[in-house]
Amino acid sequence: MSLSLLNYARVARGGRWAWGIIHGDARAYHQKVIDHYENPRNVGSLSKEDPDVGTGLVGAPACGDVMKLQIRVDEEGNIVESKFKTFGCGSAIASSSLATEMVKGMNVNDAVKIKNAEIASELKLPPVKLHCSMLAEDAIKAAVKNLEEKRAKSELNEAEATTA
Repeated sequence: MSLSLLNYARVARGGRWAWGIIHGDARAYHQKVIDHYENPRNVGSLSKEDPDVGTGLVGAPACGDVMKLQIRVDEEGNIVESKFKTFGCGSAIASSSLATEMVKGMNVNDAVKIKNAEIASELKLPPVKLHCSMLAEDAIKAAVKNLEEKRAKSELNEAEATTA
């Protein structure tokens, strides 16, 4: 019995779990990918109704990966909390996990400047998995955009309420 991660499998060997290559595939994945996959950081959800929470939902039709990344932002625009839920391969989960760690403490203006290449480089993703880091970049941008739209709508509603 194995749990597939990328082209690796988690298999029982001598009573312990170990990583092994499936079907003789010679590609190797960096320990950081395996660590973020086995011990993902910030898994979960924040309330979409919270005016300080932005939600980014993105997907890759080619492989079926779907990533939801959420950020909670304070009055100064600093990201104080981040969560994710991802349905996809180990590289997508690792990219989501790393992205939530990277954005924490950042200002939203800096967070949207994070590029997929930074995520891919940190995780040492192979070229065939670069789309996973692109999903993470897109999810960060979508979460910030969602937050900005919510705040603009809230300000508009407040302005309308004061003129009524």
